[in-house]
Amino acid sequence: MNTQSALIPEHLSRASLFCELGSRDLERVAQATTAVHLARGEVLFRRNDPCVGFHIVVYGQIKLYFKTDQGHEKVARLIGDGESFGEALMFVDKPYILDAQALCDSLLLHVAKEALFDMLDRDGKLARRLLASLSQRLHARMSDIKAYSLQTGAQRVIGYLMHADDCRDGCQLRLETSKTVIASRLNLTPEHFSRILRELADKNMIEVNGRQITLLDVQALTNYQG
Repeated sequence: MNTQSALIPEHLSRASLFCELGSRDLERVAQATTAVHLARGEVLFRRNDPCVGFHIVVYGQIKLYFKTDQGHEKVARLIGDGESFGEALMFVDKPYILDAQALCDSLLLHVAKEALFDMLDRDGKLARRLLASLSQRLHARMSDIKAYSLQTGAQRVIGYLMHADDCRDGCQLRLETSKTVIASRLNLTPEHFSRILRELADKNMIEVNGRQITLLDVQALTNYQG
């Protein structure tokens, strides 16, 4: 067994879905789990590829996206450390409906669906955790639809910048990826996203230094209508 394979049970134990499993059950899942290394820009799967399991990101970042009929890219989701994806399609036995690409060097775990189904048949707590995870994802998707429909572009950007629970004046954050990708995730053009950042900076609500953003006036940001 190579070093990476030996670490799979440890990586699985850190994932929210499997964190309460005992060592014996973790070993069973690990036997059906494959480590997947991706270099920056490497494609994990394409739309219509078969889905025979789900993925967990150990480290790195994955972009789920699709191309419009006009050839434009639309980012549906950005997935970071500890997050998983592919569970819903696995259950309905459907192919992938999006493309997946690594935005930086990444390590993922691919868990074969047969192993998970076997665990779910025997572990009601695991089934509830999976259901909770899928429900949270559905809630997030509904929140996205609401934001696209009812919020201005500036409000969506502010919501992205203030996603942490402890936002306060002076908080700093680093944009997780390129402005082009973030703009697509917020259903904005890159130009519109950059213009909003400039407007907020001109109003002394934020300070922008490359990818580094400092929140200067959280109260003003919260009340801003755009």
